Amino acid sequence: MGLLDGKIAIVTGAASPRGLGKATAKLFAEHGATIVIMDLDADQASAAAKDLPGAGHIGLAGNVVDKAACDAAAKATLEQFGRIDILVNNAGITQPLKLMEIGPDNYDAVTDVSLRGTLYMSQAVIPAMRAQKAGSIVNLSSVSAQRGGGIFGGPHYSAAKAGVLGLTKAMARELAPDNVRSNAICPGFIATDITAGKLTPEMQKTVLDGIPMGRAGEASDVAGCALFLASDLSAYCTGTEVDVNGGSLIH
Repeated sequence: MGLLDGKIAIVTGAASPRGLGKATAKLFAEHGATIVIMDLDADQASAAAKDLPGAGHIGLAGNVVDKAACDAAAKATLEQFGRIDILVNNAGITQPLKLMEIGPDNYDAVTDVSLRGTLYMSQAVIPAMRAQKAGSIVNLSSVSAQRGGGIFGGPHYSAAKAGVLGLTKAMARELAPDNVRSNAICPGFIATDITAGKLTPEMQKTVLDGIPMGRAGEASDVAGCALFLASDLSAYCTGTEVDVNGGSLIH
């Protein structure tokens, strides 16, 4: 018995082989869910879906910043599967800029994908979740939002991910009467394609010295937390932010 048997889950930004989204999609599939991977490139999304355990998973092209694309992805999912049980808002980008280096384009790029994309995709699936009186939305924030950056992303990334926390909690409050839950995960330093090769050995040592567990996180560490929040194990959890950071921020 899987924790997500019979569930339909949309995971955004999940085509990257070593990313958090792909790891989450894989674990969900292992627990019986049928996965819809939404990413910018149709071929990459389809290839990632085919790579998952089990059958029936699909990939869709779509930019989370485009409201019409989000609505279309939800519509396509409903047409194919008849329901949407889980949404993981994983799509995001980061830029290692200092405060005074952030230009208008930088601000728009980072906040649009993380924050506007989370809003638009949530809006796209909420009517179906409300109608079935059940649903779980899992949003990816970051330890950067809680501690004010300082690992990799710039201040605009911290701001966007802090916005995700506020949005998660406000959505949770509004959606709770319909039994639709909204929770956030705050990963710490995770070894993914985003961070691969970007840190000097000195920076890496500094980061690891600040983690009581003494290691970088793995994508699977975040996926496990997402599985908990997506499943009925967390049926009475909404509006929470769960830290997955090896103890680097204990508060």
